[in-house]
Amino acid sequence: MLRDIEIRKVTDLVIAIVPRNPGEEGADEFWDAYILNLKNKPIRSVIVNSRGYGLMEGEMRRTSTLRYFWEYIEPGTMQKIEPIQKKLFDLSNEYWVSFAADQYLYDKKYIFVPGSLNETNFTEIPFLKKKGVMIR
Repeated sequence: MLRDIEIRKVTDLVIAIVPRNPGEEGADEFWDAYILNLKNKPIRSVIVNSRGYGLMEGEMRRTSTLRYFWEYIEPGTMQKIEPIQKKLFDLSNEYWVSFAADQYLYDKKYIFVPGSLNETNFTEIPFLKKKGVMIR
């Protein structure tokens, strides 16, 4: 029966983590995570679960799991998910996204591995006109 279930690949959805501008409140301590809808249709019933996990200072650490919900994210737009403390960049930072589109329920995990959130991995983030790290 499982082989009869159609699995559709998530496309045109991005999670980006971007540093704050110098002088902006919390710029020394926080970056911001965003979800970007690059589709030409809105996505509905969007749920994002975020958590961090891994070794930090020689100990296994795990952050709280946070959940966010948006009824719609319009096509060609973005939505801020949360601020993320820079001290958590040594952990794997996971964003598990579920949403409905085209009468189908999609889900995908986006994982920023330890060390990936740095300037060597920067790219231009659509809609923000800023540089950051993103996963498609």
